Amino acid sequence: MLAEKYANETLGDLLQSRANYKPFPTSEDRTKWDELPQRLREFWIDKGTQELNHSWGALTATAYMEYSRTGNRNKYDDASWARRRALASLVIAECIENRGRFMDDIVNGVWCICEETFWGIPGHGYMMKRQDPLPDVNDQVIELFSAETASLLAWTHYLLQTKLNEISVMVCERIELEVKNRILDPYLSRNDLWWLGFNQERMLNNWTPWCNSNCLTAFLLLEDDADRREAAVSKAMRSLDHYIDRLHSDGGCEEGPKYWMYGGCTLFDCLELLYGASDGRINVFHEPKIGQIGRYIYKAYINESFYVNYADSAPKVQIPAELAYRYGRRIGDDRLSALGALELRKRHEETTQFEFPALFRVLPALFHYAEIEQYTGESPYIRDAWLDGIQMMVAREQQDSSAGLYLAAKGGHNDESHNHNDIGQFIVYCNGSPMIIDPGVLTYTSKSFFSERYTIWAMQSAYHNVPAIDGIGQMNGRDYRATDVHYRIDDGASSLSLNLAAAYPESAKISSWIRTIQLIRSSSSYIEIKDEYQLEQVMNEIALNFMTPHAPRIAGSGNIILQDEHGNKVSIQYNGERYAVSSEEIRLEDEIMRNAWGDRLYRIHLKSIAPTDHGECSIRISQM
Repeated sequence: MLAEKYANETLGDLLQSRANYKPFPTSEDRTKWDELPQRLREFWIDKGTQELNHSWGALTATAYMEYSRTGNRNKYDDASWARRRALASLVIAECIENRGRFMDDIVNGVWCICEETFWGIPGHGYMMKRQDPLPDVNDQVIELFSAETASLLAWTHYLLQTKLNEISVMVCERIELEVKNRILDPYLSRNDLWWLGFNQERMLNNWTPWCNSNCLTAFLLLEDDADRREAAVSKAMRSLDHYIDRLHSDGGCEEGPKYWMYGGCTLFDCLELLYGASDGRINVFHEPKIGQIGRYIYKAYINESFYVNYADSAPKVQIPAELAYRYGRRIGDDRLSALGALELRKRHEETTQFEFPALFRVLPALFHYAEIEQYTGESPYIRDAWLDGIQMMVAREQQDSSAGLYLAAKGGHNDESHNHNDIGQFIVYCNGSPMIIDPGVLTYTSKSFFSERYTIWAMQSAYHNVPAIDGIGQMNGRDYRATDVHYRIDDGASSLSLNLAAAYPESAKISSWIRTIQLIRSSSSYIEIKDEYQLEQVMNEIALNFMTPHAPRIAGSGNIILQDEHGNKVSIQYNGERYAVSSEEIRLEDEIMRNAWGDRLYRIHLKSIAPTDHGECSIRISQM
């Protein structure tokens, strides 16, 4: 898509030189900075003022080693990111206010960050050749946050170079030196970085566009040598092509909507950088797959901050509002732009949400703010969607409205990026409020990505809305998948059927397990989940689990009531003669889980009353 078309002898002619590349006004170019809306100016100046006299918190060796000693990665990560958020806020505040009030703190921030041994985080130290509790200064690996740091410093240099030089020429020279040694030189010389995609032993994920976007930024803003600059752009194109090639044509993000911000969105960042650096001559926004990658996010949109979550995605996501708006404008999709505008209006002056302070998100957000605020476009509430590559179905009762029932379900396989064992998983919302849910993810630790991953409860099928046979759940691995997947849609219903048998180990003794998940639209719409199963032998217990944030109320045999604090209510009806119901309360201690659901979840169990080797179970979910 990119390399074949552009990475050739004409690439150098397409790219603007460093001197001519002016993506945004610097602090000296006052017109656009002074035209920003007053409340936006006040918001960011206040953010900068809060960081005046910032202490720049120590990043100690023992804090770094805590990851290898206890598995905790938050202490070091949080301290590192706090430095970078402070610097980003100070830079934007200075560019807006333009009085020099923030400059000493900016210099301190730049100097402290440049003196760090490693710009990455402990959890990514596995990339280094010598495995040690501390990072190896002689092994300059490029990972997510070292690349992000280079980008932040490059933007600081670009926006404030004249002011920094007035204080000391050493500040910008230090940025140039550190970024060259840590990012620019390794990027050009190393092909062993797995996320580049040149060694296909490891599956690519959001790292590829995320790292490339920040490396590209550093080269475009700081590299004077035209040949090195061109070589970096060419390499980025080849790497991005590997990533784009492995994505399904439906544009679906198998890592879930949170990771769309780091996958699809950082791919958009890369394409925007290439577009801007070539004055629009490197342009693939018309390609169908690029459009579908953007559209995925409104296909996964439920209501307010809720999105269809699976894998390691939380249910509540704050997408980058201005990026969704710009992405929609680039591909000519008014729904995507409208979703961005809707998100911006919810957050008002806070123009971007990102765990790491990405100035390539903040800057366009500032300069497009007034335009986005006035935009309406088309409603992002679509009635139906089917993404055949990642096998995700969504359906709501009404087009352009969150009212009524909402259903989402997935197939796929259990070796997807950030996988949870969840083939056949479904979620149900009522009037935009969660009723039957996917719990999401816990705070990352040393267990999250290696051999102990599936010892974590949130990754196990027992805590998803899927069957268990004599307590046996699904297994992880590409061989554990949905088969015989069929999606159907007409005016009366949206339906997904799939065979779950291959998602379970042989010990579950499943010959066939056909699950049909459908939203029936009528004068009294309802959702039906129907399981028809055939086992190789009689098994003692067939169990269906359902996760919910609401305390279930048993309303007689065959009926369960779920109700939220706003009065939204659904009834779950089942065959009370064949299945017994019980529930358990799950106390939540993890901060990420508590932010999503509060202090507890509930797991409903429907268990077969008698041993069996075949049968069916149907549940009907209706709004009350």
